[in-house]
Amino acid sequence: MAARDIRGLIKLVTDESSGRILGVHVLAAEAGEVIQTATLAVKFGLKVSDLTETLFPYLTQVEGLKLAALSFTKDVE
Repeated sequence: MAARDIRGLIKLVTDESSGRILGVHVLAAEAGEVIQTATLAVKFGLKVSDLTETLFPYLTQVEGLKLAALSFTKDVE
């Protein structure tokens, strides 16, 4: 749920022990808005906690990346 749109899916693939992001799946009309940030997260070995602590613009699709990361620790209904 990003930009008040609940269509689509963002899936983070992580290493369970370290929390490091290994891959990202984005299924949404505006996936191109998210994929660059996701690519950088994988390339530079970011952890889920790094995304939860990052400021993302409100009401954009890339905000969904943060919501996906937050879902590891709480319900983001």
